[in-house]
Amino acid sequence: MTISADLVKQLRDKTGAGMMDCKKALAATEGDIENAIDWLRKKGLAKAGSKSDRIAAEGLVGISAKGNHGVLVEVNSETDFVARNVQFQEMVRSITSIAGSANGDVATLLAATYPGKSSTVEEQVKEMIATIGENMNVRRTAALEVADGLVTAYVHNKAADDLGRIGVLVALESKGSTDTLSEIGRQIAMHVAARNPVALDLASVPQDKIDREKAIIMDKNQGKPAHVLEKIAESALKTFAKENCLLEQAFVIDESKSVAQALKDAEKAAGAPIKMTAFVRYGLGEGIEKPKDDFASEVAGMAKT
Repeated sequence: MTISADLVKQLRDKTGAGMMDCKKALAATEGDIENAIDWLRKKGLAKAGSKSDRIAAEGLVGISAKGNHGVLVEVNSETDFVARNVQFQEMVRSITSIAGSANGDVATLLAATYPGKSSTVEEQVKEMIATIGENMNVRRTAALEVADGLVTAYVHNKAADDLGRIGVLVALESKGSTDTLSEIGRQIAMHVAARNPVALDLASVPQDKIDREKAIIMDKNQGKPAHVLEKIAESALKTFAKENCLLEQAFVIDESKSVAQALKDAEKAAGAPIKMTAFVRYGLGEGIEKPKDDFASEVAGMAKT
């Protein structure tokens, strides 16, 4: 029998399943909506697999920092509605709780045993896809550690404890007061969330980005002597550092000083030197292209298959 696009849409609206899955289900059940729903439900993980090409740019960033070690994990879903789902939140929190053993490697994390189960993290994500009905994926993870000192964490746009849309880790190397390190570390983490620096300092900026900045400066000042161009480039890179490099940026808590100066000021209360060794900032879905939903085009594409 012929399966109409309207019938497919009805089934899709009821189940959240993919267009082609709905078409197959209706074909297998001779157009009976209720039987088609049961057909899709019985497919379980087969249904989940069919969603893997759908863009997942929402979800949650999970974060955990204990003493001298901290981890970040981004788990994506298709809609922000899922981020409010308690089951999804618990899954992200559980994955984050074991992310330290992966040391920043997604493949290792996916292969790890999911807490309280014999299945892997990857298998648990697939199970959640089948349960909730949206594509999901563990996109990335990072870990920071210091020999002496503290790794502090901050979550912005918090959805639940240790879960939100922006997560930041800051690593401070010091033998000083833990309380002081915790306070200045959290303030700097808040700064990182707000200002999104490119790197810790100018020396940490990728060379290709430095080369691109210098090329723009040289192009703007064509015709000037080489020694003048070098001085212009040097000055421009200092400005670039103040705008984009964490230690050189004006501190959001007190813009009269740089982040480096704020750290220096904190050393007196800490009772020891403080060195910031690294930071990581995850903004949910950053870098993922989010296409506009075009149901009409999707129907037209399905009709051609």
